[in-house]
Amino acid sequence: MSTQNVDPIEIEKFSQIAHKWWDKESEFKTLHQINPLRLGYIQKFVDIQGKNILDMGCGGGILSEALAETGATVTGIDLAKKSIKIAQLHALENNLNIDYKHISAEEMAIQKPESFDVITCMEMLEHVPNPESIVRACYQLLKPNGWVFFSTINRNLKSYALMVVAAEYVLNMVQRGTHDYAKFIKPSELARMARHVGLTQIDGYGLVYKPLSKSFELSPDMDVNYFLAMQKI
Repeated sequence: MSTQNVDPIEIEKFSQIAHKWWDKESEFKTLHQINPLRLGYIQKFVDIQGKNILDMGCGGGILSEALAETGATVTGIDLAKKSIKIAQLHALENNLNIDYKHISAEEMAIQKPESFDVITCMEMLEHVPNPESIVRACYQLLKPNGWVFFSTINRNLKSYALMVVAAEYVLNMVQRGTHDYAKFIKPSELARMARHVGLTQIDGYGLVYKPLSKSFELSPDMDVNYFLAMQKI
C-alpha cells in the first residue's frame, strides 16, 4: 500500500522495548495482568475452541498465545517488526503454532476478506492515526456472524488522570509517553465507527484498576478502560 495507517513514532516506541514483551515485571506487566480478563470477556460470547481468530496489533503475542492455548487457530498481525520477531520466537519456544505476519490490518483485509470467526483488537486503536480504518478492516475480515472485540481507553478527565498522570508518572505502571490523550476514544465514538462500517454492538463493559490489591477487574464502569463486543450480522 502506498500509505499505511501507522504512526512511525508509535512503532519506534514499541520497537525499543520489544525485547521486554514477555518480562512480566517490565513495561508490559499490565498487559500480562489483564490478559486473563481479556480472554474471559471474549469467552463470554464465543466458544473459541477451533475458531479461526485474528489478533490485530498482536505485539509480542501475549493474547495470541492465550487464544492458541485455548484451542483456537490464531493469526497475529502487527506493524512493529521487532515485536513480531519476539512473538514468533516465544511461540516456537512454547510449541505453539501461531501464524504471525508483519502486515497492516487494511492490507490483510484485501488479502483475506471474510476469513475469520473472531477478531481481537486490544489496546491498539489508541495508537493509530485513523481508528475507523481499522474498524472497517475488521468488518471486511470477519466471516458473516463473526465477532470482533475491541478494547481501548475512554477520553475524559478521569482517564487522563489515571492513564497518563497516574499510570505513567506516579505509579510507573507503563512507560512514559505510552499514551496520547488526544487519541483516546469515547465508547460512543467507537460505536459510531462500528455502525458506519456495518458492525452491530452487542455489549460494552469496563476494566478497572484496584490500587489496594494492585489488580484489575471487569466492571460496568467504562470511564477509563473498556471493551466493546461487536458482531457482523
